[in-house]
Amino acid sequence: MSALLSTRAVAVLSVRGATKRFGGVLALDGVDLDVRRGEVLALLGDNGAGKSTLIKCIAGALRLDSGSIEMDGVEVTVHSPRDAQALGIETVYQDLALFDNLSPIDNFYAGRELAGPSWAPRSLRVLRRRSMQASTDEVLSRLQVVLPDLSTPVGLMSGGQRQAVAVSRAAAFASKIVILDEPTAALGVREARKVLDLISRLRDHGTAILVVSHAMDHVMEVADRAVVLRRGRKVGELIPSMDTYHEIVSLIVGGGE
Repeated sequence: MSALLSTRAVAVLSVRGATKRFGGVLALDGVDLDVRRGEVLALLGDNGAGKSTLIKCIAGALRLDSGSIEMDGVEVTVHSPRDAQALGIETVYQDLALFDNLSPIDNFYAGRELAGPSWAPRSLRVLRRRSMQASTDEVLSRLQVVLPDLSTPVGLMSGGQRQAVAVSRAAAFASKIVILDEPTAALGVREARKVLDLISRLRDHGTAILVVSHAMDHVMEVADRAVVLRRGRKVGELIPSMDTYHEIVSLIVGGGE
């Protein structure tokens, strides 16, 4: 686990006073959050705590009712997933959003295909498949992701391999931060191990990572800090360790209330 960065360092992503309502339900109530370069921040909380709402607001799937989002200390506007991607934010949700009938290369570049020549009308451009394959190879090699064959449809791959494709795709296009929603859910021990190793390698390459997880053993292993939400409010921020384990669990379940 990397050393905790100075709290005075400028965060890659900062959320201030995030508030979101759904009718009469207050899903987020003035939440603050910072994620720094080369850091894994775990976002924890029970069901209904506001975790999914918060990451969807950061990713542009939802809009905050009030509050602000900053990238590298500059306030930004995130009104859509395209806005988030343009800012260098990539999100991997639990469903992975992969096309099962397509190869890893085609999944990497779905909607972002490399084609040319640039001066030609879009309808006359030719896909640069060699460039897309070379770029995909480079990312997978850098992250030490081993797949059976880049021409194999991802629908024929194991759960861990599919997760690796989705996370690697996010890493390929995220210039600032990768958000992972329950990245080890429904995976066996061996495949979860590979995903945790991949998260560690992403951090080692300087990527800021925000992880939503219910798997406390995985959080203790890879997270540098943990922020706990309960009923839409931030109720604690701790460095995960054996010394703080029970305190984190107590914050999640509301012990002592």
